[in-house]
Amino acid sequence: MKKQDIQAIQELLSTPKKIAIIPHRSPDGDAMGSTLGLYHFLLKYNHQAIVVSPNEFPDFLAWMPGSETVKIFEKDKKNCTKILEEAELIFTLDFNALHRVGEMENVLNKLSAPFIMIDHHQSPDSYAAYTYSDTSFGSTCEMLYNFISSLGKRATIDKTIATCIYTGILTDSGSFRFPKTTGTTHRIIADLIDLGVENTEIPTLLYDNSSYERLQLLGRALQNMKVMPEHKTAYITLTQAELDSFNYIKGDTEGIVNYGLSIKGIVFTAIFIENAEEKIIKISFRSQGNFDVNLFAREHFNGGGHRNAAGGKSDISMEETIRKFENLVSKLII
Repeated sequence: MKKQDIQAIQELLSTPKKIAIIPHRSPDGDAMGSTLGLYHFLLKYNHQAIVVSPNEFPDFLAWMPGSETVKIFEKDKKNCTKILEEAELIFTLDFNALHRVGEMENVLNKLSAPFIMIDHHQSPDSYAAYTYSDTSFGSTCEMLYNFISSLGKRATIDKTIATCIYTGILTDSGSFRFPKTTGTTHRIIADLIDLGVENTEIPTLLYDNSSYERLQLLGRALQNMKVMPEHKTAYITLTQAELDSFNYIKGDTEGIVNYGLSIKGIVFTAIFIENAEEKIIKISFRSQGNFDVNLFAREHFNGGGHRNAAGGKSDISMEETIRKFENLVSKLII
């Protein structure tokens, strides 16, 4: 981040303010970790900080410190709109285009308070007064650690803040497996563990906390998997009826897309999930190596993300979406 931007932000934060902190819609571990980590940091300096999430976050993140204070826009639009309108400063974390917050975008577009963006995705929009954007990072939480350090406040990172940051780095790095996991990432993790992070307990809270219904849904998803070995591709479909039959709750499909990559020889995988309420098919893409799913999602499915992890959507039927996907894949050289 530019030195003059850091100085400007230091000045903004030098006196207590009403501050709104916003993750993207359907926040994941990195979005919740970065927003809650920043929330706890700002409280130390007597700011009136509030995390406002566009919609509910997954139940497997509800143990995170401060999660009970998060306001949900979809559940209480009137109060959340008031909070946003009264904010003197707004942080947006783990996204870089306002459409990523869904309906809440209409409120954000009307605000006059300065925005500060901290994000690691490609092609940031220009809505923020101060932008810390760097695609070389594997997580926004790692960027938050650097951001706090750049402000000269590294010593204020305590166990609570460290726990939030650790969670985001762990989840967005695929448990430290993804290519953007560097030596610096591990040095930060070591520092967080030294600050008291329960590094053996957090993975259990995140990954060994499933309901029986979620495991049944996983079984159905794996049964539905189709493999295109000649194109090194696998994909999974889940209809709304299948989700309903296993009492789906937000977060139950998290990580299922990655199972395709566990098949020998597969380098590109996708999951297609029907959302009857929004009348769309939500799509997650993953890849290994050099195949760019961010580019694939942007060009064909109104989405984007990272080289090896991206999302998209389709407003045609599941059957039509799959036909389109298979046709596109048949023309790829992977």
